[in-house]
Amino acid sequence: MTASEQTLPGPRPAGTTNRWRAVLLAAVAACAACGIVYELALLTLSTSLHGGGIVAMSLIVAGYVAALGAGALLVKPLLHRAAITFIAVETALAVTGGLSAAALYVAFAFLGGSLWVLALGTAVIGALVGAEVPLLMTLLQRGRLTAATDTGRVLANLNAADYLGALVGGLVWPFILLPQLGMIRGAAATGIINLAAAAVVAVFLLRPAISSRQLATAVGVLIAALALLVTLLVRADGIQTSTRQRLYADPIVAFERSAYQEIVVTRRGNDTRLYLDGGLQFSTRDEYRYTESLVYPALADGARTALVLGGGDGLAARELLRYNGIDTIVQVELDPAVVEVGRTTLRDANAGALDDPRVDVVIADAMTWLRDAPPDVVPRGGFDAVIVDLPDPDTPVLGRLYSLEFYALVTRVLAVDGLMAVQSGSPFSTPTAYWRTVSTIRAAGYATTPYHVHVPTFGDWGFVLARRGPTAPTPRVPADAPPLRFLDQRVLDAATVFAGDNRPQSLEPSTLDHPRIVDDMRAGYR
Repeated sequence: MTASEQTLPGPRPAGTTNRWRAVLLAAVAACAACGIVYELALLTLSTSLHGGGIVAMSLIVAGYVAALGAGALLVKPLLHRAAITFIAVETALAVTGGLSAAALYVAFAFLGGSLWVLALGTAVIGALVGAEVPLLMTLLQRGRLTAATDTGRVLANLNAADYLGALVGGLVWPFILLPQLGMIRGAAATGIINLAAAAVVAVFLLRPAISSRQLATAVGVLIAALALLVTLLVRADGIQTSTRQRLYADPIVAFERSAYQEIVVTRRGNDTRLYLDGGLQFSTRDEYRYTESLVYPALADGARTALVLGGGDGLAARELLRYNGIDTIVQVELDPAVVEVGRTTLRDANAGALDDPRVDVVIADAMTWLRDAPPDVVPRGGFDAVIVDLPDPDTPVLGRLYSLEFYALVTRVLAVDGLMAVQSGSPFSTPTAYWRTVSTIRAAGYATTPYHVHVPTFGDWGFVLARRGPTAPTPRVPADAPPLRFLDQRVLDAATVFAGDNRPQSLEPSTLDHPRIVDDMRAGYR
């Protein structure tokens, strides 16, 4: 114990003690909120940079909890200097947490991977947060801010403030910080709040417990840390722009971080490309091969109504509008930011399809919409064509959209003689995932016809054409289709043939309970 700690005054008067205790517990709640925000930021970054998933999230959460325990043990030798140690811990936590998002993003762009940074950040932040409670209990029990009369009551108050702060942090991150500031700025702003809480504790509450020299040093360190985080907050756009551009070969012409994903559009000459969370969705130099192959086989002669699930870029809607018979299109897209990009930056690519009066754009989760599809939106008898144009199922969230239950819900809105076309990934690069999709659709009560075409940007790419009932549909280009650049009947006939190295497989279906297709995707590419 330092000399200053040995000469602390006795317990304060009850009124003063209560006021100081309330301030301290408010600071505890603020620090707890910051701690949970740091963990949520790590989870968000894991999803954005590495695809996330149950394994990655479980490792982060388990690692964080383990680090909490390690931090509580590691701080034990410093409890005799609890006041100055608490200030140091909060300062280190604010800087580490505030810089974590930027460090992960830069490491991912410049080093080609950031898993080690993610693991290190999780361990350090968890250990620092774990050190808080033993330090605070020591401070409270020494009578600096309250009389040491009831350990249980003190611990209850401390835990209540800690858990309440965690609740606030858990709500602030997804609803305020992430959508308004983004990951880098959001983490930096949280670090500044953390520093402010530490400064309040240092200057107003722990001043009698530390020497003037220690107080001056602590304030100086807090100011330096604040300057660092403010600089990051101000320069975040420049850091993101420079770092992000390293990830893409072509110049970035549009970027947005939505509540669901990172949206990037690049352009070089006439080649415009859309990326979602770093994954290429299409290139305008050959997307017509993909889009024509997805849309036209689902248009039986006389089709007038179509449902597009996903496809917020507007390309599927563009092709549907070119078919003279179609007069009603319902476009269900989860992310309004993708639709906005489709209406602006990608307008030339989709010919303004999303603003056509025949297209009803619905912002909703596809599975939720199917379950509660409004009767006034679904045509009487169901849609003549359903186009399922969703991202590859490499996460559990996307895996549910490739489940038996999902395709079963489609039967509610598909006409009895209607056709469904599903983009299904590459039968060559990810054959198990492709044939898993075929098997899952079949298990949901459809008769299926798999087919595949060559899209230069992606290679061999597969689809599934399905109809309700026992008779498998024969893929056909509608007789009254508009002039197409790629697809004709000869190409479509050949597309149903699979070579020996892409031989059909009969697999267990992917379900909500057992999302096998996610594991298939994570097994990697052939």
